[in-house]
Amino acid sequence: MQLNFQTARQMNSNRTVIVTSKQGDIDGDGTKDNVFLTANKTPDSPFWRNITLVIHNGRTNQYEQVPMKNDAGYSPTLFLGDFTGNEGDDILVVIDTGGSGGSIYAYVFSYLNGQLMTIFNSDSFNESFQYDVNYENQYKVKVNGHYLKERYILDLTYKDQEYLSEIYNKDGILKAPIEGWVNPLSGLYPVDFNRDGIYELEAYQRIAGRYNADSLGFVQTVLKWNGKAFAPDRQNVAIFGKGI
Repeated sequence: MQLNFQTARQMNSNRTVIVTSKQGDIDGDGTKDNVFLTANKTPDSPFWRNITLVIHNGRTNQYEQVPMKNDAGYSPTLFLGDFTGNEGDDILVVIDTGGSGGSIYAYVFSYLNGQLMTIFNSDSFNESFQYDVNYENQYKVKVNGHYLKERYILDLTYKDQEYLSEIYNKDGILKAPIEGWVNPLSGLYPVDFNRDGIYELEAYQRIAGRYNADSLGFVQTVLKWNGKAFAPDRQNVAIFGKGI
């Protein structure tokens, strides 16, 4: 793919490079546009700084730079697809934070009313989708979701006996209260569930027990564009299995 990246290179002479690029009709005018992420590479590290979304308009030949609040991390990626049904390709950007919880930064950009707008960001999602996680008697964990007012009960009997005996007595009664938590967004995937050409977002948040590596499962939330915002279409919890 031959692209004129001279303008992009002039944005920052301090080792700014093009990390990844895609082509698509972003503004719905019938002309392909070039979309790419630029960033500064940290020496001897896969860490990227100053990650910036750049759109090269195929019709006007103009460049538009789109900064992001969280603009540093690992493995930044681009996906182009229609999330809004507005006859143009929307832009999904995902960046790994590198934190122990496996969290990500994620943004969706869309041309609405002739202007590029941020229609999803992971900070707002994390603020909205909060949970209480509490261990219960008889080898259960209760997960209460604040946003949707839904409750999930996890069965811990698949855990090994050593794990359970540290927490419960022989009658299945908790030795002491234990609270877990749900991590921030750790995965955001475009899926066309209805096969209508319009993508939904499937969001993953990992449930942690006594410590971060003590994974109990994932909260999975399907988000669908309702004309104004991404709203939850459905939510469920996926748990780990045990060999039979």
